[in-house]
Amino acid sequence: MLKRNLLIACLSFIAFSNGASAESDPSKWPLVKEAFFAKRPMADAPFITFVAPRRAESGAQVPLEISVDQTQADANAIKTLYILVDSNPIPLTATYHLTDKLGKFKLATRIRMEMDSYIRAVGETADGKLFLGSIEIRAAGGCGGTVDGDENAIRAAAGKIKLNVESPVKFGDVAAATFIIKHPMRTGLQRDLVSQGFVPAFYIQKAAFTFNNEPVMNVDFGVGTSEDPYLRFNFIPSAPGVLAVKAVDNDGKEFTHQTEVKN
Repeated sequence: MLKRNLLIACLSFIAFSNGASAESDPSKWPLVKEAFFAKRPMADAPFITFVAPRRAESGAQVPLEISVDQTQADANAIKTLYILVDSNPIPLTATYHLTDKLGKFKLATRIRMEMDSYIRAVGETADGKLFLGSIEIRAAGGCGGTVDGDENAIRAAAGKIKLNVESPVKFGDVAAATFIIKHPMRTGLQRDLVSQGFVPAFYIQKAAFTFNNEPVMNVDFGVGTSEDPYLRFNFIPSAPGVLAVKAVDNDGKEFTHQTEVKN
């Protein structure tokens, strides 16, 4: 359903945003909610919380930390977490598919914002219940604008990954992993500085994290994720092993990396 309605939502918001004011507008959320979740009931979730600046220095790099206290998430833990920005031309920023290896989910990332907006985290349980957390952030200009440089060289350099786990590691307890991949994350709404033509969308679509070949977290990225995608997340290694990631961009190129986890 999300994929089917994504194009409709994008086109609607491109038109809607052009005439919108800079102030965060809570009336946009019902339109986003209807586009992505139809009339499904959604409960406010105090167990989904954020840490973020009230006003970001740059709309192209907005830091955002999200926590989900799974022990409060009704009878079933949150299995899927959708991050949406009400006022972005393409509201769906990323979708996180979670496993029990993440424990009490905590993740830091960086997103794009075109204008002041409410950020929504919608958690979905295995049986389809939806829960909503929200925060308002002021930022501007992160999705469009102009870009310069040799686009062929930029594309050729994309895909270098840094992945590490903070030491010391205590097996059976929470460990913090950091992932960064070099990639321009072109939105398709940016213009070339010289020609003023639109630069084609070029972005990381997916990243799959495993520990000892078992799933930890899968991420579906959208163009609302900032250049050089960054994730810092907690997971629980039960024993020594290998944390690995495979990322794929919308050109179909695959990028892999792994790091050893030990005491």
